[in-house]
Amino acid sequence: MPAKVRSRKQTSKFDTNWSERLQYFESQQGALVETIREFVQIESPSDDKAAADRMGSLLVERFASLGGRSKLHRAEEFGDNIQIDFPGAANQAPVLLLGHFDTVYPLGTLANMPCRLEGQRLHGPGVLDMKAGIALMLFAIEALQTWHGTLPRPVTVFLVSDEEVGSSSSRRITEDLARQSAAVLVLEPAAGLRGAVKTARKGVGEYTLTVQGVAAHAGLDPGKGHSAILELSRQIAVISKLNDLKSGVSVNPGVIRGGTRTNVIAAEAVVEIDVRIEMAKQAAALDRKLHDLKPFDRHCKLRMEGGINRMPMERNAGVAALYKKAQAIASQIHWPLDEAAVGGGSDGNFTAGMGIPTLDGLGAVGEGAHAVHEHIVVSELPRRAMLLAGMIEAA
Repeated sequence: MPAKVRSRKQTSKFDTNWSERLQYFESQQGALVETIREFVQIESPSDDKAAADRMGSLLVERFASLGGRSKLHRAEEFGDNIQIDFPGAANQAPVLLLGHFDTVYPLGTLANMPCRLEGQRLHGPGVLDMKAGIALMLFAIEALQTWHGTLPRPVTVFLVSDEEVGSSSSRRITEDLARQSAAVLVLEPAAGLRGAVKTARKGVGEYTLTVQGVAAHAGLDPGKGHSAILELSRQIAVISKLNDLKSGVSVNPGVIRGGTRTNVIAAEAVVEIDVRIEMAKQAAALDRKLHDLKPFDRHCKLRMEGGINRMPMERNAGVAALYKKAQAIASQIHWPLDEAAVGGGSDGNFTAGMGIPTLDGLGAVGEGAHAVHEHIVVSELPRRAMLLAGMIEAA
């Protein structure tokens, strides 16, 4: 049976017996692991709507069992995005719990990357990023209902189906819900094995440069051709010089395509470019430099498309205030909770960029996101759940 936690009305959050709360979640650890395992064993790649919707249906059912009112935001190309609203005792704006249930792994990955428990590590595709985070939401909400009789404040859960591919179907909804919320708690994985929460994230951009050249027979008429591949190689050398790692700017030409046959001077070549920025003010200048590229060969034409998809999550006053609250909660069980700035983006970038207080990285602790060794540390789950429950009360 779960450990009992006093449900008396608290005069302040520091009247709470946090050790008892931690014990409560420790007693729930086995059930929490089994819930995460159940989620991982339902594959939900971003690009498979039917698979993602199967996962979404289970999540609606699980949150509904706690009294949540679900709303499906239909999407054509991706799984339907899921909103679950919980009423609360206090007359105040809700806390938004934000996450995603899509993964980067194609359907069938479980056959070679099964969900398995090895000691204190639970492995599997999407277990860290971020199905464990969704399970933490469920268990924190259920615990608060147990302790208080009802949630102490309204809570909105929003789970998106396309975060791993840019959030095109969900971004507007995320931003609309954030405007109605007092704070946003993002259940993406913690930063590293030290379990730091994320108070800053880089902005992320995607650009595509297409070079149009002039085709010709490489043997009969080499002088009449103007190689798109040669032009692209020169442009990539220029693009690489835009890197400024000291200032937090990185530009990576990551995918190249071009040409049709070895005996044809290439008429077209393409490079896909990943861009990361540390501060919002860097976006315009970098965008201008990329769009201002000029061809070396006047017979070639350049077309640059794309832009910054997620502006940086900067450590502003709202973010810092939430981190201070999280630190204070963690200190009640002598847990030195660190913060971190990371290079990857999340949907928390959207909400923090709007000025809504946002704290990211509240999910599971582990390693190997998007990799064959992806796993979570099971023993860290109880205090992550305790922290989340406390932040729902305090945010």
